Amino acid sequence: MKRILFVLTLIMTTLNTTFCSKQVQKEDNPLLNEFATPYGVPPFDQIEAEHYGPALKYAMSLHNEEIAAILANKEEPTFANTILELDRSGMLLANISDIFGMMCAAMNSDEMQKLQEEVMPLMAAHYDAISMNEELFNRIKTVYDKRNSTDLNAEQIRLVEKIYDGAVRQGALLKGEQKERLQKINEELSLLTVKFDNNLLAETNDFKLELSGKECKELPKAVRDAAQEGNDDNFVFTLHKPSLIPFLTYSQNRELREKIYKAYLNRGNNENKHDNKAIINDMIRLRIEKANLLGYKSYADYVTSEQMAGSPKAVYELLEGIFTQANEKAKEELAEMNTMFKRDHSGENDKFASWDWWYYAEKVRKQKYNLNEEMTSPYFALDNVRQGAFNLANRLYGLTFRPIVVPQYHNEASAYEVLDTDGSHLGVLYFDFHPRASKSQGAWCGYFRRPSYDSNGKRIAPVVSIVCNFTRPSGNTPALLSIDEVTTLFHEFGHALHFLFSDVPYNGLLDVEGDFVELPSQILENWALEEELLKTYALHYRNNTIINKSLIEKIHRSAQFNQGFMTTELLAAALVDLDIHSLTEYKELDVDAFEYNALYEKRGMISEIEPRYRLPYFAHIFAGGYSSGYYFYTWAEVLDKDAFAAFVETGDVFHRRTAQAFRKLLSSGGKKDGMSLYREFRGAEPSREALLKARGLWVEPEQTEEPTQDNE
Repeated sequence: MKRILFVLTLIMTTLNTTFCSKQVQKEDNPLLNEFATPYGVPPFDQIEAEHYGPALKYAMSLHNEEIAAILANKEEPTFANTILELDRSGMLLANISDIFGMMCAAMNSDEMQKLQEEVMPLMAAHYDAISMNEELFNRIKTVYDKRNSTDLNAEQIRLVEKIYDGAVRQGALLKGEQKERLQKINEELSLLTVKFDNNLLAETNDFKLELSGKECKELPKAVRDAAQEGNDDNFVFTLHKPSLIPFLTYSQNRELREKIYKAYLNRGNNENKHDNKAIINDMIRLRIEKANLLGYKSYADYVTSEQMAGSPKAVYELLEGIFTQANEKAKEELAEMNTMFKRDHSGENDKFASWDWWYYAEKVRKQKYNLNEEMTSPYFALDNVRQGAFNLANRLYGLTFRPIVVPQYHNEASAYEVLDTDGSHLGVLYFDFHPRASKSQGAWCGYFRRPSYDSNGKRIAPVVSIVCNFTRPSGNTPALLSIDEVTTLFHEFGHALHFLFSDVPYNGLLDVEGDFVELPSQILENWALEEELLKTYALHYRNNTIINKSLIEKIHRSAQFNQGFMTTELLAAALVDLDIHSLTEYKELDVDAFEYNALYEKRGMISEIEPRYRLPYFAHIFAGGYSSGYYFYTWAEVLDKDAFAAFVETGDVFHRRTAQAFRKLLSSGGKKDGMSLYREFRGAEPSREALLKARGLWVEPEQTEEPTQDNE
């Protein structure tokens, strides 16, 4: 999730009354003492849920003291006594917040959920109190107004501008009642975010499809083994993707496919205590009001104004054109599958439905390419795929990954020291791969400690974590990944490299635009299935034989398979996100009707496809940092395909000099705007052509004859 300056946690003067003394706090709380651990990783073996609340409150009070010290300085505001001090403030709070946020996603519990509901509104209030502090803003504005007439360098000017703009976006220019109202909105939104996410976790964990061996005998052995509970004739399938998708892909029982897929689609939409529709209404109402208070006509305008896209109009222009092409491609894919469906279901009322897509797509893939997941997954043992990512980082950047023994928050986690090309310490990287009831769905990468520099100019190396939900090992069989999971691991590894490479002089220059942030992750997916790299890690788990050329060719030939479906469901979610956040005034929303009208009525999406995320479980936009921004993935894909073309054009996709230029881009953070950094790397504007070709959606432009010259 993005870090937005001024919006990390909270502090209110009343919090000071909850402490006996700061000294007692520090002595009793492992989060508040210097981490006496290898590489300074968090002491997970000492941290308990009960430590987070006091630690966050202490860190907020310390942050307040740091702000008070800036305000106590009666000298003329300068970069050194105002901007630099502000940039250095709140680091304890930022680091504890990062650990807390990662643990809430990976190791949730009733206690952590209650703590979230208590502490998140306080954190929102804390940062609002700082960003809306009129005296502090006046000092910032003084430096901002003189930024171009002093001896500040380009990076310092950039920091001044980001801090000033960030404060304005957080309401610094509002007056009196408007500020109070915005503070209240932010507190309410922070609590609603927690409730949405907790509801989704409960809904996901509540469903179980229990079957006998007879009911799932047609499933591949690896799928059955992963679902078997104990030694009994009892198999359990859940709504976690590693369980759901294989079942939809291989189960011949159409009624069961419908049952589990509908359960997945209706999470947060079951008219029970975990229903999210009222929360969505409240969040949209509050976001519209917030945008209007800050001078924007919609929340989408507010969000996109600081992104590379710049406006909802630019986003719609990108999404709509690709969506139309993808939807047409999906119709062709459906027609092909429907032929098979009709052979199996000849009844007059039988109609292909969304829960049939995975099953018949797999049949088509087997028929057209003589390829299925049972053929590929034995070559993608999880440990080998991770080694493949390491191999790529070594080939491109000269990095080395060395396993280390450090405190772990869960016994399934592992950690590596990352060594740079010269052998110096670059950072620590954790991995946490498998689903559990305490973990959110999906995959993500985040910090336990962000990269920075101390006041003496010494680099503080990051501690980064990749968290996924891959199928567990079963018996003597290791965790075997699908091709989609392989690319997911490379994707998150790309985020990790971005964090590890970050090298900016100021904390406020760490972040990049949201629609730039997926470039470092998505570009790594392009290498995952390259033949030369595959041969270094795609080894059969039984006999260690290298994947053969014939299978690699089948994988490559099928690369554009089902892309109509995949692109349509992705863009459908992005468009609904943008639509709902483009509302300029609030009226009570029928969430289901809004979504249906936006996709099926307005845009003609085929009914056999559901959006990748329906609104009641769309955590990216209601419990993450992607509201009005789910388009980020597609915008960044234009960049990643164009950037990978830079490697291809050299004749060597592992071209070290190009990799070094790309590393420079990754290390630059927010020193410049994203497009400027990209142009410096590529030497030109990005082109959509590579994206469309990769997804099989490219249409060659019609050739027009040159007009003949009239010589008369």
